[in-house]
Amino acid sequence: MIEGVIIKNLKKFKDERGWLVEIFRDDETDFRLKMNYISMTHPGVVRGPHEHVSQSDLFVFIGPGEFRLYLWDNRKTSKTYKQEMQINGGEKNLISVVVPPGVVHGYKCISNCDGWCINLPDKLYAGKDKKEEVDEIRWEEKEDSPFKI
Repeated sequence: MIEGVIIKNLKKFKDERGWLVEIFRDDETDFRLKMNYISMTHPGVVRGPHEHVSQSDLFVFIGPGEFRLYLWDNRKTSKTYKQEMQINGGEKNLISVVVPPGVVHGYKCISNCDGWCINLPDKLYAGKDKKEEVDEIRWEEKEDSPFKI
């Protein structure tokens, strides 16, 4: 495990109408979301890796599709500095994952179908009214990046 990363197994509640998955509860964490979005990723496609200076992400993988999430602790003051981990999430393993600032992260769609990922970050993208600098270090754009997917 990487210090500060929170992985939660999610549960599907099924009945004759279909199903429901509770993805976030304010009473279970100190994490406070500011916005949310859903992305679709084609099979074999990678998003990231990148990291944030002050933003935390709450990723939710419940399907459709399957993903492999890659994490690297890049915080020199962390007990788990330079530690790496991978976890699969999606239809077969419903999870949410809080990724704190300084943890490099990226994911790959490993299913044969398009995959959906929900993200509930604790900061607004590009700040209020999208007038601030984006909080991202885009390791995927650096040829000498030590973080490879």
